Amino acid sequence: SSRTISLLSQLEKINLDSVVGESDHARYVTSKILHLVQSQEKTRKEMTSKGSTGIEVILSTLEVKFSNFCGYGFIAVLHFIIMKCGGRRASVLVTKGGTQILLQLLLTASKDSPPNEELMVLLHTLLAKIGPKDKKIGMKARINGALNISLNLVKHNLQNHRLVLPCLQVLRVYSTNSVNAVSLGKNGVVELMFKIIGPFSKRNTSLMKVALDTLAALLKSKTNARRAVDRGYVQVLLTIYVDWHRHDSRHRYMLIRKGVLQCIKSVTSIKLGRKAFIDANGMKILYNTSQECLAVRTLDPLVNTSSLIMRKCFPKNRLPLPTIKSAFHFQLPVIPASGPVAQLYNLPPDVDDVVDESDDNDDAETESEIETEIDDDKDQHFKNDDIETDINKLKPRQELGRPIEELKMYEHFFPELSENFQEWDLVSKEPKPFVPDANLSGPIVVPTASVE
Repeated sequence: SSRTISLLSQLEKINLDSVVGESDHARYVTSKILHLVQSQEKTRKEMTSKGSTGIEVILSTLEVKFSNFCGYGFIAVLHFIIMKCGGRRASVLVTKGGTQILLQLLLTASKDSPPNEELMVLLHTLLAKIGPKDKKIGMKARINGALNISLNLVKHNLQNHRLVLPCLQVLRVYSTNSVNAVSLGKNGVVELMFKIIGPFSKRNTSLMKVALDTLAALLKSKTNARRAVDRGYVQVLLTIYVDWHRHDSRHRYMLIRKGVLQCIKSVTSIKLGRKAFIDANGMKILYNTSQECLAVRTLDPLVNTSSLIMRKCFPKNRLPLPTIKSAFHFQLPVIPASGPVAQLYNLPPDVDDVVDESDDNDDAETESEIETEIDDDKDQHFKNDDIETDINKLKPRQELGRPIEELKMYEHFFPELSENFQEWDLVSKEPKPFVPDANLSGPIVVPTASVE
């Protein structure tokens, strides 16, 4: 009976019929629905209430009729509903198959030359909003061929921050998938992110924050991390962090500074990254900046992240430590004149004597990242081989504190532990054979005192 239900029923008829003038009628119905959604809270509730088919009708219309008329109005309706009604409606849009439809629309709209900027902004904003609700959006984007559309838009519109921001938000969602991160890295996304985050500038800090989050997600891939190290970007990240530390005297941009540290943390997960961090004097830089942040409690996240990075990158040494790095000396009683121990004692103080073998299988791991799809395996339960299930092995072993020979001196205090008590016949003064009682469930021996 309401105006909204009447308009939705007209859309359903448009989807089923094939009339010459349907495009004009569809535009009219779309403008009316958009006006009602923007102006009336009641209409938004009707569109998104439980049992309503409003979102389904709009999605089916976009899927069927998008090529025949401009679907900007329908996407604007979805955009307004999602932005006003929050994440709960984003989950509804995902369950109705909205992710797949929006990716197909993005692919269709990208074929126009030049693409409609307003339409691209709305599509990317919607995808960025519903992306965290859809765990398989990265795989869907790669299958549909929409993975590089957002990347190409950023490459050709670096100065158009209104378009670049939602595109970066979508790339951040895509980069959580390791296969997508490797694919985007091969297409130059790492270099593109460094063009956005540097040099230092307090303009467009929201764009800077999203770019840093995207870069941190990309650098979790070892392939992208090596690419960043080879191009000297570790030194660039440290320089950017120092610049923000010096200029952010009122601590208004703590999230940006933490984003830079997250990028450094990601790139130092590989051996080459840790070496580049040490060579760039990163240990001293993070130590000095952390000392200056200790007085401000709101900067504790920066100190904690810096501590994690320094602990991870600090050179490791085996025991015993004869160098100045340790406050204790563990002198061995006998040290052969030649051997591995003597070689360790003869090393200079600044040499890392622990061989870092963490990245020896990088190539194999990179191939497995590309060939293996991890999205479908996240929800599957697997057996942990590290958990011991043998009860006998889990029981603690009870060992005597003294040998048996030393404990024999206490036998006369506890005769019940060693002597074999039997029932004696008082007449014959000999042990009687035990006869179990029929009423008893089992044999019971009742010890009695011996008779002289």
